[in-house]
Amino acid sequence: MSFFGSMTTAITGIRAQSSALGHISDNIANSQTIGFKRTDTNFQDIVTASTSRNHLPGAVLAAPAFTNGVQGSIDASEVPTHMAINGDGFFIVSSRVATVDGNPVFDGVNYYTRRGDFSMDKYGYLVNGGGYTLQGLMIDPATGNPIGDTPGRIQINRDFLAARTTSNIDYKANLPAWPKTVNADPNIANSELLTVNRFTPALADLSVISADNEDIFLDNSLSGGAVTGYDSLGAPANIQFRWAKVDNGAGGGDEWQLFYKTSDTATGAQDKWVNVGQSYAFDAQGRLDPPVDSTTITGLTVNGISLGNVTLNHGASNVTQFQDDNGTVKTTALDQNGYPSGELVSIAVSENGRITGTYSNGKTVDLAEVALARFNAPDKLKRLDGTAFAATQDSGEPMLTGGTNVIGSAREASNVDIADEFSKLIVTQQAYTAGTRIVSTADELIRETLNMKR
Repeated sequence: MSFFGSMTTAITGIRAQSSALGHISDNIANSQTIGFKRTDTNFQDIVTASTSRNHLPGAVLAAPAFTNGVQGSIDASEVPTHMAINGDGFFIVSSRVATVDGNPVFDGVNYYTRRGDFSMDKYGYLVNGGGYTLQGLMIDPATGNPIGDTPGRIQINRDFLAARTTSNIDYKANLPAWPKTVNADPNIANSELLTVNRFTPALADLSVISADNEDIFLDNSLSGGAVTGYDSLGAPANIQFRWAKVDNGAGGGDEWQLFYKTSDTATGAQDKWVNVGQSYAFDAQGRLDPPVDSTTITGLTVNGISLGNVTLNHGASNVTQFQDDNGTVKTTALDQNGYPSGELVSIAVSENGRITGTYSNGKTVDLAEVALARFNAPDKLKRLDGTAFAATQDSGEPMLTGGTNVIGSAREASNVDIADEFSKLIVTQQAYTAGTRIVSTADELIRETLNMKR
């Protein structure tokens, strides 16, 4: 090999170390960039000619070795819309290219990033520090399920959350075997019962209790708790329940009936309490026989607020009649599915990758679901400004998944290790210096060769 060939080989080494130095410089400069992925250096030798008896050194190339699939540390954040991916995958994002008539315009191409410092802009989009807009699936507020299966830009609107009419009430309770009502006397048989003969004049049935008979009814029944329901406009209705035992069966078979208060202002013969219309009969073991998993209250109206037909859900064996020394009704669950209207107060990211909105009525509603993309060869993605990537032929097509491994109120830090970069910097500097020594030595040898004719 000639001296000029040695010099040429050394120059390629210097160039390769210069490339490595550039990678190190880029890594150190972005050591605090959220979601940044460092670039290592992969040196590749080029052999011009080599046999078992002769070898001619060729050259060296420095190729980037990307670490797009290497996760950085996940740091907690005080911003509720910040998010990090724990595992593989990328956020799907869009790039804004212009603003027309006060509305943003996007280029229609999907990009990918691990940078999760998203915050809501004035249009309701979630935009990260690199200027990219988050994509996902919007959630149907009525069903709680995603709308469609193709990710689109997530836009949070600040419209009022419409009121939801109460249509279901979950009610679980234990009724005492012997209720301690006001008139109950252990020395008087059946004194704990509410019967038509209790009233003067006697009632034909117990379907309704008028205001005139309310005091007698209250003295011979037990409180069953109360829950606030809502009509279609969000008007609240305080639904109060009372239980009354109406029959003692020999060897079991006790029967109860449930009432709700229909009016606070009724007087005289006006209806005050209404029977839900369901008989609750118990066997000797304190279980409903026959079972009553649910019943429907027809035209439930409280103080003029109509809720319509409401299903009273008890579940399987969740209304019982076991012994209770206090003789009172023990309510273990009393909840309903309605709520009043409310305005958006804040948004956050839940552990399952759903963006939730908290409203002034106290409701937390799923608004959107973050979509992620996975690649078979993430290191083959094309790098873009703003810590983003674009798919390439070598990376393969994205595989869409849900956001189950998304962590809210967190950010993924750069995967650059400063100590490691400084170690590589020292090695690169020494290799570069050694390459320059080869050039200097080859130059001296060439001059000595030229001086041989003198």
